[in-house]
Amino acid sequence: MLIAVAVNPRASFGRGRHAGEEAAGFFRAAGAAVLLLCEDSYDALARAVDRALASGADALVVVGGDGMVHLGVNALAGSGLPYGTVPLGIVPTGTGNDVARALGVPTHDVPGACAAVLAAVGSGGRLIDAGRLSSSGTSRWFAGVLSAGFDAAVNERANAWRWPRGKARYPLAMLRELASFRAINYTVTADGERWRQGAMLVSVANGQSIGGGMKVTPDAVLDDGYLDLFIVSPLSRLGLLKVFPKVFSGGHLGHPAVHIRRVRRVELSAESVVAYADGERIGPLPLTIEVVPGAVRVLA
Repeated sequence: MLIAVAVNPRASFGRGRHAGEEAAGFFRAAGAAVLLLCEDSYDALARAVDRALASGADALVVVGGDGMVHLGVNALAGSGLPYGTVPLGIVPTGTGNDVARALGVPTHDVPGACAAVLAAVGSGGRLIDAGRLSSSGTSRWFAGVLSAGFDAAVNERANAWRWPRGKARYPLAMLRELASFRAINYTVTADGERWRQGAMLVSVANGQSIGGGMKVTPDAVLDDGYLDLFIVSPLSRLGLLKVFPKVFSGGHLGHPAVHIRRVRRVELSAESVVAYADGERIGPLPLTIEVVPGAVRVLA
């Protein structure tokens, strides 16, 4: 089989290329033909992946974090091929790796993740749902969680920093954002029901976690045909600071400000709010989000 292995050399602060070459070597040693794709930008890599799929790659393996999973899901679900035709493998070497964690793929273990990919080839892998985003006539896809609110604002701030690197960046950006953040007035339409909602954040989740293990929707299932709508009602700064650390354990469930409901389609609108999905910047609201069951076959 021909495996396209896509890696952004800037991922994991420059360590991505080495991990990509290690993964490619593992697959070649197992008898696969490998097309190693390394580019200097995310957009150039996405174009290279599209060319590889058009040339007949049998599988796409992404090496990196959730941003690389996002690239892979958009390449496959948006390819025009029947859903699940070309499977997606993940070698998670990024900072967050939330989608890989939800799939049970070994993180920061290139040989272990590659072995898991090859084992799943024989079984055919697993079909999972994906979220489809629509805005102004364009569509994008996500595998994990879309967020629009406090956590997205934290992402905006963290992505603008060059230091610190690694997992410390997100919690430090959260503390800095907390100093000026105010509740947002949203208009939410979920499966036809419309209401105004004051909230600190609104997320629409296919997976369970964001930010490297923050379990915002710990009961979400990747292949149940639903998305989990997660809302945190207005809180004081101190209240938000008390709730946020609990998401690492799922201890925020049951808090009176936390609301979760399962939905198939959500429309979100708010002024001056930017959305992120799988840790990647999507753009400003409004957005329409809907679940597409079985949109991606994963080698996990």
